[in-house]
Amino acid sequence: MPRPPIRTAPGRSATSRALSVLDAFDERHPTLTLAHIARRTTLPVATAHRMVGELCRARLLRRRPDGRYEVGARVWQLGLLAPPTSLREAALPHLQDLVIATGHTVHVAVLEARSALVVERLAGSRTQPTRHSPGGYLPLHCTGVGKVLLAHAPRDLREEVLRAPARYTAWTITDPAVLRRQLEAIVVSGHALSTQEHHEGVWSVAMPVTGPSGVVAALGVLAPLTAPRLADVLSPLSAAVAAISASTADVGFGVDPADEA
Repeated sequence: MPRPPIRTAPGRSATSRALSVLDAFDERHPTLTLAHIARRTTLPVATAHRMVGELCRARLLRRRPDGRYEVGARVWQLGLLAPPTSLREAALPHLQDLVIATGHTVHVAVLEARSALVVERLAGSRTQPTRHSPGGYLPLHCTGVGKVLLAHAPRDLREEVLRAPARYTAWTITDPAVLRRQLEAIVVSGHALSTQEHHEGVWSVAMPVTGPSGVVAALGVLAPLTAPRLADVLSPLSAAVAAISASTADVGFGVDPADEA
C-alpha cells in the first residue's frame, strides 16, 4: 500500500511543491523520469524540472547515469533522526528472537496519518514472502498491526477510517459496527487478529508496544493460513512486546525532547 503522492494546486508554496516531488517516489516507484515526476505531482514539466534541479543540488534527489532520478543520500541521513529509527533499533534484537521462536514473518509498525507505517520487517523460514517492506504502508482496518494502532488511536481518526473502509479480499470486514466492536475487544484482550482480510491465505496477530506516551507501535506475526495459530504465537509475541516496550522506555521513544528540557 504505497503512500499516495501529494497533488499540488496553483498557488502552492515552493516547499509544498518540493515535497510533492519527493513524495512521488515510493516502493513501487523508486526511480522516476522527469516526465513521470511531473505526471505524478501534476506539476508543469518546467516547474518539475526546476524543483528537481534544486533537490538534486541539495542532495535530496540524485540523477542516475540513465537520466532517471532516485532519492538522495541526504534523505536517508535525515531519516535516521526520525523517532521510528530509535524504535527500530530498540526492536530489532527482539524481532530476531521472535522470528526464531515462531519461524514466521514479523513486523513492527507505527501510526502515520491514516495508515500503519512499517518500520521493520523480518522474514521467517516457515512462512511465505510478503509484499510489504520497511517504509511501506498498511491499512488500519484489516491488518493485525493496523487494528492495534486503530484501537488505540484518537476517536476522530477511528471514525474517519471506519467511515468507508476499503475491501481487499472477500474476507475484509467493512461493516463499521463490526469493526468498532473488534476495536473495543482489542483494547480489552491486548491483541488483534486478521484472517485473510488483507491478503488471501495469510493470517496475522499483533499486540501494542508501549512507551512513555502510551501505545507507540504495534508488533505483528504473519503466517500462512495452514500454520498453527495463537497457541504457538501469543506467548513469544507477548514476551517480545514486553521487551521492546521496556527498550522504548529506555530510549525515550515518543517523548518530545522539549518536554524534558
